[in-house]
Amino acid sequence: MGAAGAVPAGEGRARSCLPAPTCTSHCCTCWPLLGAAQGQGREEPALAPLCAAATPEPPEIVPNRLMMSRKTLSDVLVQVLEDLAEQDFKKFRHKLSEFAFEDKPSIPWSKLEKADRIDAARHLKEHYGQESAVDVAIKIFSTLNLNNSALKLEQGKKTALGPQQTPETSANAYREKYREHIRNKYSAIKDMNARLGENVKLNNRYRKLIIVKEHRHKKQRENEITALGRRHAEIMAEHASPITIANLFDSEKDEQSPQIVVLQGAAGIGKTLTARKIMVDWANEELYQSRFDYVFYINCRELNFVSEQGCVEDLIFKNCPDQNAPTKEILMNPEKLLFIIDGFDELSFSFNRSESNFSFDPCEKQPVEIILSSLFRKQVLHKSHLIITTRPTALETLRQWLGDERCAYAEILGFSKDERKEYFSNFFDNEEQAIKAYNFVKDREMLFTMCFIPIVCWIICTVLKQQMEAGEDLAQTSRTVTDVYMLYLSSLMKGHSRNSKQQIQMNLKGLCSLAADGVKRQEILFKEDEIKQHGLDTADSLFLNENMFQKDIGCEYVYSFIHLSFQEFFAALSCVLQKEETTVEDSETILKNVKMLLKRDTNNGNSSTLTVRFLFGLLNDERKEDWEKILSCKISPLIKEILLKWVEEKPILSLFSYVGEKTISYLEELHCLYEIQEKKFVQSAMNHYTELKLTDHYFTKMDQIVLSFCVKHCCKLESLHLSVCSFQMEDEDMPRLCQQPHWAHHQDKPHHSPIYLLCQALKASNSNLKTLNFEECDLTDTCCGDLATLLRTNQSLTDLKLGGNKLGDAGVKLLCEGLKQNCKLQSLNLEECGVADAGCGDLAAVLRTSQSLAELDLSGNKLGDAGVRLLCEGLTHPNCKLEKLRLCDCGLSAACCGDLSSVLCASQTLTYLDLRQNKLEYSGMRQLCEGLKHPNCKLQRLGLEECNVTAAGCGDLAAVLRASQSLAELDLRGNDSLGDAGVQLLCEGLKQPNCRLERLRLCDCGLNAACCGDLSSVLCTSQTLTYLDLRRNKLEYSGMRQLCEGLKHPNCKLQRLGVDFGHPTPEMEAELDAVKKIKPGLNIKI
Repeated sequence: MGAAGAVPAGEGRARSCLPAPTCTSHCCTCWPLLGAAQGQGREEPALAPLCAAATPEPPEIVPNRLMMSRKTLSDVLVQVLEDLAEQDFKKFRHKLSEFAFEDKPSIPWSKLEKADRIDAARHLKEHYGQESAVDVAIKIFSTLNLNNSALKLEQGKKTALGPQQTPETSANAYREKYREHIRNKYSAIKDMNARLGENVKLNNRYRKLIIVKEHRHKKQRENEITALGRRHAEIMAEHASPITIANLFDSEKDEQSPQIVVLQGAAGIGKTLTARKIMVDWANEELYQSRFDYVFYINCRELNFVSEQGCVEDLIFKNCPDQNAPTKEILMNPEKLLFIIDGFDELSFSFNRSESNFSFDPCEKQPVEIILSSLFRKQVLHKSHLIITTRPTALETLRQWLGDERCAYAEILGFSKDERKEYFSNFFDNEEQAIKAYNFVKDREMLFTMCFIPIVCWIICTVLKQQMEAGEDLAQTSRTVTDVYMLYLSSLMKGHSRNSKQQIQMNLKGLCSLAADGVKRQEILFKEDEIKQHGLDTADSLFLNENMFQKDIGCEYVYSFIHLSFQEFFAALSCVLQKEETTVEDSETILKNVKMLLKRDTNNGNSSTLTVRFLFGLLNDERKEDWEKILSCKISPLIKEILLKWVEEKPILSLFSYVGEKTISYLEELHCLYEIQEKKFVQSAMNHYTELKLTDHYFTKMDQIVLSFCVKHCCKLESLHLSVCSFQMEDEDMPRLCQQPHWAHHQDKPHHSPIYLLCQALKASNSNLKTLNFEECDLTDTCCGDLATLLRTNQSLTDLKLGGNKLGDAGVKLLCEGLKQNCKLQSLNLEECGVADAGCGDLAAVLRTSQSLAELDLSGNKLGDAGVRLLCEGLTHPNCKLEKLRLCDCGLSAACCGDLSSVLCASQTLTYLDLRQNKLEYSGMRQLCEGLKHPNCKLQRLGLEECNVTAAGCGDLAAVLRASQSLAELDLRGNDSLGDAGVQLLCEGLKQPNCRLERLRLCDCGLNAACCGDLSSVLCTSQTLTYLDLRRNKLEYSGMRQLCEGLKHPNCKLQRLGVDFGHPTPEMEAELDAVKKIKPGLNIKI
């Protein structure tokens, strides 16, 4: 489609991207554009004089004459540098090496140290671009008080650019006007509850947000939790670290810098405010100055109401202050353009059109969805850059449409602890009020946690400010989201007391019905006729944004709730409010609506999670009376029974035994129970659950509070499994809110460990908790104090699993303080917890005193021989009751085997010892066997997998088998030096009538057919051996035949055999079939 031909008659402005020449003389003004339009690729002149010649000169000559008649910017820069004194030029080079311009780093000193004037000018041009290089030099001259040089360069720049502007400089000249327009448009924002004409500066509301680059696989991506977005990504230090908006487009390692940045985050997390902040900072020349000449903002909500076809150029025009914008010139440098597309998840149209419909011309008229998809897929302005904001729920759809383009993914997580402080400081005009409000919220962990989310922080600050200004007690602000929203609603309704009770009820009813209808249809934008259909007067609405799109697109009346969370709040209200005189039909309608909401939420994967959460919160009996006064309406008492039944009917396994992606959805049930804040209700809802399993999940502070609340009231809880979970911790550093000295009097309280709340709940619970699993939960020594307190007070806990946590000796020391004080723990798992020899000393003290500890797993800790020696001091004590000890892969050698042998001689309770993956060698085996042969030894199971046991060691083990009256299981897997000779020696002991061995593992021991005869003899004689594992050995057919002879013997008691024969031949299969006929109960695993 031709560009000029695309303009409808009477539109008033041509939309051609490359304008056709209006002069027929081929003058220097028109030639460059004509040449570009015809694809001749001619170089444009630096300056184009006015067309005055009647007889045209050949166009090839004009640029050359211009170049000869006027100096370029580079020439001017070199000349001014040449005029500098040597000392001044030296200062200039030093300052240049330190000077960071906009978002560009400084030029390295290694390039400037020996640079002359021409070199310095070249480095400036290469690093900053020609025009910016001159601007940098002018700023450095001014900094060094070289004002004459700065003035000379400024004048030279104007002369070089000349009075007649090229397309590039035309766009540059318009840029300052555009910047001013953006500053005026975006520097001020309107608070959601602001009165007419009340605005606040964006920089007074915007605080730095935590933004992290997203590197997780699709399967690791967790779904968004409702509008308030309290779900934060798990941040692993080695993969993701906080970034700023300034380096969103930075490349990683050797990769190219991205052209598209997807900025995701939950509702209310600050995506739109961040987008506006980028606009303002760019306009203030504080961001992306050398990277982008123009930045354009596109609001996706706004695009939903665009029915006419348009083009990329139209999107640019809508950002500009007038219709005189040099859009054709702007579009000539697409690599210098940034489009911010805000709210992808709010687009109401689909992207299911064929790829053949892509637009390739920025001036071609197409439907909005084609224009956007063409930008996403880089089919139009393929060198331009995009920032796209979206909720996580739409992320997968967006990924599909971005395809293989160079994309970076970043996520906004919310305010850091410090920025929350700063937000309070900036929000309150009165400094004392800021301190009072901050300390009030900080002391109430629930509220302080919610302030991580910018929208909630704003709501809380608004409510507290209104309460303080009215002289009210801040203690009325409660812990739940529902409480805060109700207080905010109350404050607004009090401000409209001039309205009659009937008017307020009508408005409330209208808001509720509008919200419910929107939630049902999943719509958030409403036209004026929809507003009126619900009986709302927009001029008197307390919670609707009005005329929000009027200026930009001429859509005069478009409305939305001030935030999506308020729409969900009123949707919940619509389910519970009833008339003062309620009929049976009214009650049935209410119950039907609630059931439909719960059913839709269940079937659609918690699509209405916050609405359901508000529904629970509104039904608290203690608060219901106050809220009915606020609302001037009755809250139906019939719904609570439906909610209780809904929770109770959730399948136990699906609700409380889940991992990965399902965790968020099911955890929402617990959030609902927390919101109602009723002990009896929660106890009834959780009365059927004896076990809770929440694995592979990142618990935010809010999640921890909710889990702790529900665990506290889960009276029949016996097992709590939280393996492979992690817990959000408070920020470590606590800088002052501001520099004033009085802030020093408001220091924060000491930090608690991430499991403090849960341990407190378990202490206060009336449950009979027996098993607690924290394996691989990133716990540290700070958690052990809370666990120790729990061990001291909980008399039912018998099994504690802490494997895979970095507790260290310091953590074990704290833990042991609890284990020594009337603790009833029977099993303790400390596998791979960073325990060393010092920790063994503390554990030995526990073994000497504990009357209950029967099982201890220390595998994977580098205890060394010194650590085991200390441990053995406790094991040999007469009071020690330990029955099972695992010391796998603990860095042990033969040096500790003497101590272990002493334990075997002395202990009256130890029946299981696992020493896998320790290099005990032959000398260690000999010492160990001395203890095993002792008549007092009670050991029944011995693990020696991968312990470098040799054939000679098997001789000592054979002696043990002949003497021991207790040893029933022996594991020798992975000792490949054992060989046939070792097995032959071992069989001498196995064949003895006194041998009591029942289970023998010889996998991967370097065996072949030569030992099978001896094993066959064992099978014929042993009266106890029921399990034999010979896998991963090369026994072959001849060995198998010998084994089968033993298996068929009538005295053979074997029940299970593990063996590798490779690919069985027909002869082998015949032998095995013969065995199975004689011994049908024998289980042979090949």
